Amino acid sequence: MCSPGEAPPGLAPAGDLPPEWETDDERMAFLFSAFKQSREVNSTEWDSKMAFWVGLVLARGRRRGAVRTCLRELQNGFERRGSVPLGLGTVLRELLRRGKLQRESDFMASVDSSWISWGVGVFILKPLKWTLSSVLGDSKIPEEEEVLIYVELLQEKAEEVYRLYQNSALSSHPVVALSELRSLCAGLCPDERTFYLLLLQLQKEKRVTILEQNGEKIVKFARGLHAKVSPMNDVDIGVYQLMQSEQLLSQKVESLSQEAEKCKEDARSACRAGKKQLALRCLKSKRRTERRIEELHSKLDAVQGILDRIYASQTDQMVFNAYQAGVGALKLSMKDVTVERAENLVDQIQELCDTQDEVAQTLAGVGINGLAEVDSEELEKELDSLLQDSSKDSVDLPPVPQMVPSARVSDAELEAELEQLSVSAGDLAQKTPSASSEPKTALGLNL
Repeated sequence: MCSPGEAPPGLAPAGDLPPEWETDDERMAFLFSAFKQSREVNSTEWDSKMAFWVGLVLARGRRRGAVRTCLRELQNGFERRGSVPLGLGTVLRELLRRGKLQRESDFMASVDSSWISWGVGVFILKPLKWTLSSVLGDSKIPEEEEVLIYVELLQEKAEEVYRLYQNSALSSHPVVALSELRSLCAGLCPDERTFYLLLLQLQKEKRVTILEQNGEKIVKFARGLHAKVSPMNDVDIGVYQLMQSEQLLSQKVESLSQEAEKCKEDARSACRAGKKQLALRCLKSKRRTERRIEELHSKLDAVQGILDRIYASQTDQMVFNAYQAGVGALKLSMKDVTVERAENLVDQIQELCDTQDEVAQTLAGVGINGLAEVDSEELEKELDSLLQDSSKDSVDLPPVPQMVPSARVSDAELEAELEQLSVSAGDLAQKTPSASSEPKTALGLNL
């Protein structure tokens, strides 16, 4: 098989196939036929067939989640009524040309990874394959068993591995054992070969670096999503050794604790059986084990204290670098700024503001006729005085009667009305002889 350890290829599910797969035999016969030798013969049909198979091949890889495939696996997956697509080789060559696929041997040879030679044996043959592919390029149709890689899918899965590490408890340490990382990514990587490819991709992106130390591989991740990993140094190796010592001491303490508990149970059993000497020996063994546990605890505390100081120093170094970068940036931003220039700039701004205010006042004080208008405060005072005078002169007067205009009265009618008024006035004077003459005077005046 071209992809050992992965899910068996099998046929593509009906839901992943286009509608015409089962309904349009004529269309499928055309799609299953081989490509013409030259695209220029009929470019429309050539492009239509190529677009169909390119989308189907890429969709199959994404659905299966496998970063590796080969021509034979695709032919088996797209088998229809006993027939296989005859143009898949041309499709894979086109995908290689577009960069959607890459030969596994070319990918491994493009990454400087001496650590991978100890893994799967086929990786040792990569220099020769890399040389041949560099000379021939991607113009050759892949062989049936030649392993190809989905480039975008490999990058996405490598990103998932990196995020999985960042969100795990292992991210608290700068380095991690390759075996521990493999256990962490067991659900993401179906086989060991895919796991190596993902690590190669991360190494190609300069997000991890891998070193062999005493026959064991250790991995160092970049600290940050967009950071580049620094080379493995003596500090990283020392920290890893301390981590291993911490792990061994913890395992030893746990084992001795179980041994001490067993000695205690044996002593109880010997006491119940009446074997006093055996019980004493069990208790002595328990005491010795407890003393060893205390010694190991003190050593474990010392190792953990050193690790804490190392982590603190790394944090301090990070903060120091941040401060240093901030000071450098601040110096650059304040390069042309001085107190004298700032004061001069403020004075210029104030002077310009004063000039602008004077110009505005001058323009506001000129009327249409060119004469200076009266100050608004004086106008307000004059208006107040007018309001006060008008309030003093106002007198309450009866309402003006609403008389309906009549026709013109003649002089004879007016004289007759006057005589009636005179007669009524004389009668009034006879009825009130004691009355004062003031009413008469007033009546006479009124008449």
